[in-house]
Amino acid sequence: MPKIACLHTAESNIAVFEKALLATGLKGVELSHMVRPDLLSDAERQGGLTDSIAQRTMNMLQELSEGVDAVLLTCSTLGPSADALAEKSVKPVLRVDAALASEAVRNGGEVVALCAVETTIAPTRELFDRVARATGAKVDVQLVQGAWDIFKSGDNQAYLQMVADAAHLAIQNGATKVALAQASMAAAIELMPKESPVLDSPQQGLFAVVSALN
Repeated sequence: MPKIACLHTAESNIAVFEKALLATGLKGVELSHMVRPDLLSDAERQGGLTDSIAQRTMNMLQELSEGVDAVLLTCSTLGPSADALAEKSVKPVLRVDAALASEAVRNGGEVVALCAVETTIAPTRELFDRVARATGAKVDVQLVQGAWDIFKSGDNQAYLQMVADAAHLAIQNGATKVALAQASMAAAIELMPKESPVLDSPQQGLFAVVSALN
């Protein structure tokens, strides 16, 4: 049974990923969870991912890798830390938004990546632009203004509705794919029509980890 350790920066993402695992239909996969909200809050205070925060994140990922088969970093702001550690780790270390980005740009077109936290914009843009070069997709990274304050206030339903509204507007404005760049956004898909071209990161990330293990 593959064991995957998840590093979160929001407690609510534990339920998000357990639900996503059920939705994937993947059998025999066990998730463990570590929540470190301080890593994201420190990045927000510093205006982004600093070398110090990246190193602390890498240390935590390295620690989590002991006793499991793979590690999944679920915070997009911290994503580059997983990339850095993956280069020297003997076990798979993935950032949850990497598979999301690859799937979103796979067929080219107009891709909108939605973020709720300002510190997520830069790493998301770097990631999506990098993978889009191979497919010719045009990527627009957008901030859902005010959404993160609503999330932190505890009104998750209002937060998800704001994300769904932003995704709907992006589609109206010509987006062929909308990527919900943060794992906390995933359930916003349930507030949209089933045929909407919207992708979330938890399921994509879990599929990618299991694929890496195989």
